[in-house]
Amino acid sequence: MILEGLVTTVDAYGEVNISPMGPRVDASMSRLVLRPYQTAKTYQNLKRVGEGVFHVTDDVLLLAQAAVGEPDPPPLLSRAEVVDGWIIDDACRWYEFRVTSLDDSAERTEIVAEVITQGNCREFFGFNRAKHAVLEAAILATRLEFLPKEEILREFERLSVIVEKTAGEQERKAMEFLDRYVRG
Repeated sequence: MILEGLVTTVDAYGEVNISPMGPRVDASMSRLVLRPYQTAKTYQNLKRVGEGVFHVTDDVLLLAQAAVGEPDPPPLLSRAEVVDGWIIDDACRWYEFRVTSLDDSAERTEIVAEVITQGNCREFFGFNRAKHAVLEAAILATRLEFLPKEEILREFERLSVIVEKTAGEQERKAMEFLDRYVRG
């Protein structure tokens, strides 16, 4: 199963990178299989450091911002317990991990990681239809180089109807942010 969330890694200068990532996981959450592109900061950081933190969150505005750039404002972070990394304070759950294998022989690297420790920050509120729609829109926004823009805009129109009908303020802001990004 693929579980969408956020990964934090640290670069050579100690700067934190926050990236959306959908690793393959099983029910035990003891192992993650990440598949970043080799051009991604996440790939570069994991190849260099070999550890990071995967976060489960229902904050779709943070997911949307991280998908296409830097979150603004950046989320509050705390030092990870075991790995050289950072935990997003408002995440629902987090999983510190270490890379056990990295195969970068293809365009999308396959990184297998072992979960070292985990914790909870707060209860998972859940996803309503609007949160799901924003998550799908965020994924589409990262595909501007791969998919025709007209196709993405058509899908955005469909997803916007769902957001209009079922969203709270966070989901509306996230969808507006993504719509500006895609049209810009």
